[in-house]
Amino acid sequence: MITTAPFGSWESPIDAAGTVAGIVRFSDIQYDDETLYWLELRPSEGGRTVLVRRLPDGTIGDVLPDTANVRTMVHEYGGGAYLASDGEIVYSEFADQRMYRAEGDVAIPITPEPPRPMALRYGDAVRASSGSLICVRETHPEDGEATNELVLIDRDGLATVIASGSDFYSSPRISPDGTRLAWIEWSHPNMPWDGTRLVVADLEDPVDRTVVAGGPDESIVQPEWTWDGALVFVSDRTGWWNLYRFDGESTTPILEVDAEFAGPAWVFGMSWYGFLSGGRIVVAFWENGEHSLGVIGVDGKLDRIDLGYSSHGSVVTDGDHTVWFLGAHPQRPTSLVEFDISTGIETIIRSNPSNVNEAWIPESRLITFPTTDEDVAHAVYYPPTNPTVHGPEDDRPPLLVHIHGGPTSIVYPAFSLATAFWTSRGFGVVDVNYRGSTGFGRAFREKLNNGWGVVDVDDAVAAAVYLASVGEVDGDRLAISGGSAGGYTTLAALAFRDTFAAGASYFGIADIEMLMGDSHKFESRYEITLLGADPAVWRERSPLYSVDQIDVPVALFQGLDDKVVPPNQAVVIAEALANRGIPFVHVEYEGEGHGFRKAETIIHSLETELAFYGEVFGFTPAGGVPEIGLD
Repeated sequence: MITTAPFGSWESPIDAAGTVAGIVRFSDIQYDDETLYWLELRPSEGGRTVLVRRLPDGTIGDVLPDTANVRTMVHEYGGGAYLASDGEIVYSEFADQRMYRAEGDVAIPITPEPPRPMALRYGDAVRASSGSLICVRETHPEDGEATNELVLIDRDGLATVIASGSDFYSSPRISPDGTRLAWIEWSHPNMPWDGTRLVVADLEDPVDRTVVAGGPDESIVQPEWTWDGALVFVSDRTGWWNLYRFDGESTTPILEVDAEFAGPAWVFGMSWYGFLSGGRIVVAFWENGEHSLGVIGVDGKLDRIDLGYSSHGSVVTDGDHTVWFLGAHPQRPTSLVEFDISTGIETIIRSNPSNVNEAWIPESRLITFPTTDEDVAHAVYYPPTNPTVHGPEDDRPPLLVHIHGGPTSIVYPAFSLATAFWTSRGFGVVDVNYRGSTGFGRAFREKLNNGWGVVDVDDAVAAAVYLASVGEVDGDRLAISGGSAGGYTTLAALAFRDTFAAGASYFGIADIEMLMGDSHKFESRYEITLLGADPAVWRERSPLYSVDQIDVPVALFQGLDDKVVPPNQAVVIAEALANRGIPFVHVEYEGEGHGFRKAETIIHSLETELAFYGEVFGFTPAGGVPEIGLD
């Protein structure tokens, strides 16, 4: 029997614990010697990242001892934390950031013990024919900025610098004949999606090098050598990340279309394409806000493959006819997928549990809506969904506007128990692709430049106003929530607009000038691109200095080990709210950094956010929620 109950108070089988029970975050697929490898971030194991493999006989199991945590902290965001090559495994251990070689059940350190914890960090490794490793090394002195270099590490752990002088390096790739090395480099104030250089050098004499492509206004990502010695890479020189081939003398396009065949390289090891037999290339690409899989033939023709997934991550091939990827789906949990191009057979290698009947999963839809400057922005809307209850006929649901981080990320329709946690209780949820998001071309991404705290806020407000105007949600019960850059947009929307009745910031930025002097190297100049170089503008766009305009309750969630957005950012906004008598919740979590990884943290923060909205909007959440003590 279907009952009627106030929105927000609906009974739901999806509790906060259920959003993480058995759930892992897959990443970094690799294929070596007929064995498939991947990483699983497991909240149930304290946020440990585990290396898993499938052997040729189909057996799946963990590779390393249960004390291992495969995670590098280069750039703080990491990625590229292990290498499976020629039957050997090397990886970066989170505890000390040294590189280790796996020998059976034993991990043997390769690199020397650092002079201080986290002082030497390694990532993004490839193996030379000699057995040596070439990787990125990040050195943290006691004072001053970190130094990034490309180094060769021999079998005894001795490191030789191959390239230095640029602020950042990534993607070392060795040619099939072992004579040439390609890599990507860039320097402040650019981020890797702003401008990078693709360099090719003689491996025996790396001083002999050539800049093949790139520059301050061209982003190059994922260089890969072909079997015959050509170099394929992705460039956004046309305004879209497309594929190109360098034959040693000249560069020619493989395919130039208004679509994105790559994304922002926030971490090492990201892969958007792979080689197949006969000169074909399997690609994953964004077009009009939708993600697709396809194959580019030798004739340059793109054939699309529709498997129903809304995202295809970490694309890897066997070089012949098999492709693996991480598939997000609107109605099914994220899976590690194997697809045979020749036969069309799809196999799920590993998948997250659904933990709930599909009737509780909302049917998402893409929306495009008007915003400021006679422009448009995009979003994914998830309506309230509960097969056992509905809201009062004369009422509309509250809306939770979710703002992604980056701010260069992209959202897409995806099965998410965290989203269903809200929709099953009677909330509408909208994930906003504000101007600045990727997947819509460089011009759309750069609309946020010099406009952070204005353009993103305009689009968040416009999404909420649009959904209220068409009768989907209650315009008086609008909330906004986001993490990192999304946390900043949340606080900015509360300070600079009067649209939202509440907001929840997860490790968001309150004081930009404070962050400029307290952030890590990778993003230490990023705000200049987003805001310009005028400190007066930094102050003007900092929610802290407009806290007197925040008149609605705020929830603040912060990891105490966060090096990207330090904990003092949440502290200063909490103190400012307290001084004004504005109700707020401020929760700090030991052992958490930038992005929560532990099950108990994820559960507590989600339950606390629900209790927070219950107090603000005047409903009693079903099930147990923490006593939040709204100050």
